[in-house]
Amino acid sequence: MLGLAVGDALGAPAENMKPSQIRRRWGRIEGYVEDDPAGTDDTEYAIFSGLLLAAHGSTLTVAHVEAAWHQWIADRDEGPFRGAGFSERGTLENLRRGLAAPISAQHRHAWSDGLAMRAAPFGVFAAGRPAEAARLVAIDGTVSHDGEGIYGGQAVAAGVATAMVARSTDAVIAAALSVVPEDSWTARSLRRAVGAAQRSRHDPGITQLGTERAVRSAVVVGGYPWTDLAPEAVGLAFGAFAAARGDFTGSVLTAVNMGRDADTTAAVAGALAGALAGAAAIPESWTAAIGPARGSCLPSMAGYHVLDIADLLAPADAGAAAG
Repeated sequence: MLGLAVGDALGAPAENMKPSQIRRRWGRIEGYVEDDPAGTDDTEYAIFSGLLLAAHGSTLTVAHVEAAWHQWIADRDEGPFRGAGFSERGTLENLRRGLAAPISAQHRHAWSDGLAMRAAPFGVFAAGRPAEAARLVAIDGTVSHDGEGIYGGQAVAAGVATAMVARSTDAVIAAALSVVPEDSWTARSLRRAVGAAQRSRHDPGITQLGTERAVRSAVVVGGYPWTDLAPEAVGLAFGAFAAARGDFTGSVLTAVNMGRDADTTAAVAGALAGALAGAAAIPESWTAAIGPARGSCLPSMAGYHVLDIADLLAPADAGAAAG
């Protein structure tokens, strides 16, 4: 959970940017580029889903999720919905019109990475049980996503669930692929990204920039205006994780410097690497900047810290991996 929040804060300034734009503005991003780094909707929605999961555990139902969307978001009189992605906006519009799940997920961005960005809590809760993590995150996602949007969340949840107990990036990647249809866009994108990362690792002459270009070109839909495609974002995150062999700093910075939906790809890569290596693997200078959520997107989540959510979800014997 801490890795997710750190990745989100690191990637937020680079969101929707091309790598060339990142290099022109900052060179290569190697840390926070803002004086007051903060998480975005990725962190706040992960807290939202974490609280929901802590309340209901494996008995979670679609009705529970829909009720929480109404209670904590849709039915609050707080003005415009700030800082959210298109899938969340579409979901809220449908819920406020009286539509119920799964019809509430019938909007133009049901395939977005909005579920993937909040999927890590399910892996923390179902540590060592990737199939259960995938089942639960699909229940959560039924209110807001469909198809590839669900698959992206399942891949992330299963990957984190395995990373909580494994010490191998290969095991994490295999778990992610095991819970999504083999012929899905998500699975194909994930395999292409990881394949490009693995080939780059065996090329003695390749640079970090070359690796990032290889992973990015393997999955990015060139010229497509939306950067929140779940198959693309999840592929980039797992590609960054594979390229860095699960090293936290390398995983997150690779994701950030590839641009596109950089806050989400870095948040997912950070969740995977954080679960694999534990909170101690995250640079202290980065974790020190992570405070309670500010509620900039979800006012109802203001004041919650991701570590408090991790404590609610993590099994007692998870130890440092709960970070």
